[in-house]
This record gives sequence, structure tokens and C-alpha cells, in this order.
Amino acid sequence: MSLATIPSDFLRRSLRLAEASGADLASTLVKSGIDVAALDDPRARLTPEQVTAVTQAAWQMTDDELFGLGAAPVPRGTFRLICLALIHRPDLGSALERMTDVTRALPVPPLTLVHGDDSTRLEVRVDVRGDVYAPEFVDEAFRLVTDFELILLHRFAAWLVGRRLKLRSVLIPYPEPEPQFAKHYDAIFGVPVTFDASVASLEFDNAILRAPIVQDERSLAEYLRESPNLLFSERDYESTASAQVRRVLEMGVQGRTCTAEEIAEMLSISVPHLRRLLRQEGTSLNHLREEVLRDAAIAALRRGEPVDELSARLGFSEPSAFRRAFKRWTGATPGAYR
Repeated sequence: MSLATIPSDFLRRSLRLAEASGADLASTLVKSGIDVAALDDPRARLTPEQVTAVTQAAWQMTDDELFGLGAAPVPRGTFRLICLALIHRPDLGSALERMTDVTRALPVPPLTLVHGDDSTRLEVRVDVRGDVYAPEFVDEAFRLVTDFELILLHRFAAWLVGRRLKLRSVLIPYPEPEPQFAKHYDAIFGVPVTFDASVASLEFDNAILRAPIVQDERSLAEYLRESPNLLFSERDYESTASAQVRRVLEMGVQGRTCTAEEIAEMLSISVPHLRRLLRQEGTSLNHLREEVLRDAAIAALRRGEPVDELSARLGFSEPSAFRRAFKRWTGATPGAYR
């Protein structure tokens, strides 16, 4: 499983909606080790397990797979029915066609496939209920359900074929959020996201629609049992240079060396070419190294590893240097993540 952590903004918005509808997730937050006050800091990070625990609690509380936010209730088990209807299709294209057929008969946001000569758009028409919330929260609910649906569809499609699904475009039908939050969308989907669109959509190359389905009912049962943990923790089976470098760096955190020369050799390219590829993807070796160290540190602190041992294991000269780095990464002290 990836060591990746999740920006706190997703959960912060969810909690605002939960409070507006009278749901009390306080005990789940405490059990998950989440500091509510820290969620307002854009640097705050959460583990996939923490976000999964809160999501599952919301499902249990609302008995609704869209958390009671959709135009109609979506009973628990609906997504499983959709999955069972398409898991035996031969390829991704026919699976998506089956999914659009099934969603017409269920209380979920309807899906439409728009075919072009070179690409196909999967459109999602999200509608939320407005009878419970004040106008400002209706907009928040629309944003949250849209994000959840697009991430789910993209990651689930990638899981079906067991490989990265590179997107041509992602359209989101609401205004662009503040820059510190907007940047997360490009990282989530792997392409620059366009906001203020007329409809939410994911655009695929037509060639990927011929990819065979590699999952079956057994692996689907495991996927659903872990849901939505894999949705938050898997990195879309990425094959970009930055994703490959991150995987190598994660192995380094687990005890293997990973200098620039060693990483380049593992990828069968030169160090200058490696650095050039990373620049083209808007990142660098040092930036990725810090991300991996941050995520590894958060995971270890959640498990209760002592700061002195952790700082030595991650290669810091002394615990004080680790504490300074951690505060720079997250805006909080290591103790806040214990």
C-alpha cells in the first residue's frame, strides 16, 4: 500500500456538511486521532485509514452511500450491485457502457458516454438535495459529491484494468477553489483540471477502452470490503516518472538506499534525463523525497513509533532537525500526530 497521505480539505468540507445536517462524528474523529482544529491548516495531512474510518462512520450513520447529500437516498449496497453488473464484461469500454445502463435504474448521479473519433467523455450529472441545507451548504454539498464521484470513477476504472488510466481532460462544474486547494486536483487526476465547466466529466483516449478487465468477483469482494481505503490510498497505478521515483523512494524509507544515481539506474535513464522528466511534471527529486518522508513520518507517528527512533530511521542527524522538518511539512508538531 502507498504511504501517501491526503490533504485535510476534503474531510474539513465533509465535516461542515455533517454538522449542518446534525450528524455527530466527534467520537469517530477522536478514535481516528484527528485534530479538528488542525483541519483548517492547508498543510495538514491525514492517512487513508483515517479518512476511511470517518467515511465508513458517515455511511453507517446515514445508511446512504452519498452521505445523505444526493437528490435521492442511495442505499448502502448500491455500488456493489453496479460492480456486480459489470465485473464480467470483457473490456473497460463495455464495462462503462454497462455502468451507464445500470445507473439509469438506480438513485445515483446518471452517467453518459460521449464518443468521439479519438476520445470518449464519461459525463456525470450530479444533483444534490437542497431542502435540508442553507444555500451556502448546498454549493458545498455539490462540490463534495462531484469530487467523490469523479475520483471514484477514475480510480475504480483503473482498478478494473489493473493499470494507470491516463486522462485527456477533467472538467469540473464549479468555480476554481483557492490556489492551495486547487493544486491538489491536478495531482489527484494527473492532468490539469478545468473548472467552471458545464458538466463534470473524465475524458479517456479510445485506445484505453479496449483494455481487458483483469478483476473478478473474488477481488471485487476484497475491494469493497476495504472501501473506500483503496480509493484514497492507491495512486491510480501510475507510470509517470514522478510516480516511479516515489515508489523507489518509498522503498528507501523501508531500508533501501536511493540516491539520484541509483534511481536513474533503476529507471534505465541518466540522472540529467531523470531531473528533466521530473521538471516537466512540475516536481523534483528533493520535493518527492520530502513528500515521502512526510507521509512515512505521519504513518509511523500514528503507529506510536517514538520520535527519537523515527528521526534516526528516516536519516535525520538529530530529533530536533526532524521536528523542524515535520513542522514545515504539516504545520504541526510530531506530538499532534501521535
